[in-house]
Amino acid sequence: MSKPKTHNEEQDFLDAYNPAAFDRPSVAVDIVLLAPDEGGLLTLVIRRDEHPHKGRWALPGGFVGMTESLDAAAERVLKDKTGLKGIFLEQLYTFGNPKRDPRMRILSVAHMALVSREKFEGLKTHAGQVARVEVPWEGEVGGPVVLLDDAKKPLALAFDHEEVIATSIKRLRGKLDYSPVAFQLLPESFTLLQLQKIHEAIAGRLVNKDSFRRRMLSTGLLEPTGEMQDGVGHRPAALYRYIS
Repeated sequence: MSKPKTHNEEQDFLDAYNPAAFDRPSVAVDIVLLAPDEGGLLTLVIRRDEHPHKGRWALPGGFVGMTESLDAAAERVLKDKTGLKGIFLEQLYTFGNPKRDPRMRILSVAHMALVSREKFEGLKTHAGQVARVEVPWEGEVGGPVVLLDDAKKPLALAFDHEEVIATSIKRLRGKLDYSPVAFQLLPESFTLLQLQKIHEAIAGRLVNKDSFRRRMLSTGLLEPTGEMQDGVGHRPAALYRYIS
């Protein structure tokens, strides 16, 4: 006597399910790429050559494929738009204002990418603009930011990308004291002064040199390389590396 077939209710449900029964927003990823500058931070924006917001500047971004994870989409967009891969990249925040894009309902899962100045200067971009991020607020209070071009003129940004960039600055400042995030903006070997300058660029304020150095050396995150700076016009400083 044959056994009765097991009724798979869940499979029946899935077979009969109609995905078109509900509206579905599109999902995109936008990348805030940050690198250190003298006393501040730089980012990359790309001029839009089509509507909406044609002629304005936007973060590197793109739509997420149907078979693609969010992380994979962010890594793909970063590589396609800048040529960078294998750098620090993390999800920042999901921006979902229904009117953030005039075309349709588009959610943006923004990511923050951090890179040293050396790698930033070698970017491969098309119609890209390196911009300095001016942050008029202190600490983590948040607020508007302004992007300045080489002539120190403000850039008109597309969509809600000013808010996205401001959120990345707030996140970066929030992580500064409890995570090794600052080391992601440095080359493999660096001086204590370079590390100090990175902290000041992120925090937007000066720090006490002596107390900063004592605090950094006591963290156990640094080890001397045994080498010194070269090619400098002053007394060379010792080089350190981050112990991950």
